[in-house]
Amino acid sequence: MTGVSEPSVVTTGPSSGAAAVVVLLPGGKADSFVSYRRGLAYLRMVPFGWAVRRKFPGIAVWRLRYRYRGWNEPHRHPVADAEWAIREAATRLPGVPVLLVGHSMGGRTALRLSSRVAGVCALAPWIEPNEPFSEQTAGTVVLAHGDQDRITDPAMSARYAASTDASFILVAGEGHAMLRRSREWTRIVLEFVGTVGRSLAGG
Repeated sequence: MTGVSEPSVVTTGPSSGAAAVVVLLPGGKADSFVSYRRGLAYLRMVPFGWAVRRKFPGIAVWRLRYRYRGWNEPHRHPVADAEWAIREAATRLPGVPVLLVGHSMGGRTALRLSSRVAGVCALAPWIEPNEPFSEQTAGTVVLAHGDQDRITDPAMSARYAASTDASFILVAGEGHAMLRRSREWTRIVLEFVGTVGRSLAGG
């Protein structure tokens, strides 16, 4: 194995008194023990962080860097790394709700942890036919998928949403990279964060 020994986060926004923490979970590969680098998958999540910080200055944004590039069944390394980030948020910002926004492998990771957080927004998530739907038990869950995605399957996202209490958004004319209609993806993320925020505030 060539991954780093520990996951890490790049944090922006308030380090105390935050209304919430949004943890951004990038994509990766099915199998790879190579150390996670800040490549295109990582960088694709950066604009979402910028948009959340501009729209919601009271919310902290964390970008997670995994130990490995791969999911690596049965290890599921990204899930363990995201669990670490959730624990870290509880330590640094006690009592502050955590929201997960993940793309592709990061979306799958977020869905596996939806019972642990206040909300999940899964963008073009990688979902297998035997995905454990029953693990989605708490918080607001939104899945969004491009109808021209050839890397992950929008039909699986629709099926997942229909089998749970999740919402499903189909983005017309969009593929897996979320670049053709980037403003629409940003709108989805900001609406998710705002909706969960209002729910937590009792509005």
